[in-house]
Amino acid sequence: MTSSIYNGTVIHKRFKPKEHFFKYSVFSFLIDLAELNHLNKKIKFFSYNKFNLLSFYEKDHGNRDGSSLITWVKKNLDDNNINSEDVNIKLLCYPRILGYVFNPLSIFYIYDIYGKLICILYEVKNTFGEQHTYIFKVEGDKNLYQHNCSKKFHVSPFIEMNCKYFFRLLKPGEKISVIIDQYQADEKILYASQDGKRVDFNSKELIKSYIKHPLMTFKIISAIHFEAFKLWIKGIKYVRRKLKIKNNITIEN
Repeated sequence: MTSSIYNGTVIHKRFKPKEHFFKYSVFSFLIDLAELNHLNKKIKFFSYNKFNLLSFYEKDHGNRDGSSLITWVKKNLDDNNINSEDVNIKLLCYPRILGYVFNPLSIFYIYDIYGKLICILYEVKNTFGEQHTYIFKVEGDKNLYQHNCSKKFHVSPFIEMNCKYFFRLLKPGEKISVIIDQYQADEKILYASQDGKRVDFNSKELIKSYIKHPLMTFKIISAIHFEAFKLWIKGIKYVRRKLKIKNNITIEN
């Protein structure tokens, strides 16, 4: 199996209009979508599309209706003139724990038949149940990938929409690293990162990761609201979202 578990940390550092910092320990799955049925059968305490201590539901991603994520990814590749034949799709995301999950950012890594990375999908969610996916075609076989785009989706109620993202990420291996710098008027206002070290996706490592972070997904959503409260206390302006969406997709250059 090529699916993995990554144990690491998430860091957010805000620079403007006031400084703010937090750091949390987390663990993520890097799931080979073609292995989901096998993982469901072989891994204790893990289920696919049904409740367990830890689980993965297709309705948490893509069309958000429980339909096939492989089909959804391939359609988006075809719609954007990227060859979808014989691709291998891996998804970096948090698991459901006791039936609950919130993924602020999930990343689809798309590989061709030779194992070369050809496309990356950044799937961003907010706490209003909305989602936007940024699709980047990948050129060349690299270890570090960098992408820029304009912000098209209301995420934080304390950051305006007129911003740009600068994504940097390592191709998953023994480590993962995802860094997002957010700029407004050419000034960096936010740094966010996730890193992790790889372990095998098996029952033993799954339980070890769970014991380290027993209520991680509940902690994530609680921390989002707690940190938002601290920003409000600091007097940072609350920004109401002007456009309500459900599930948008953009292809980026």
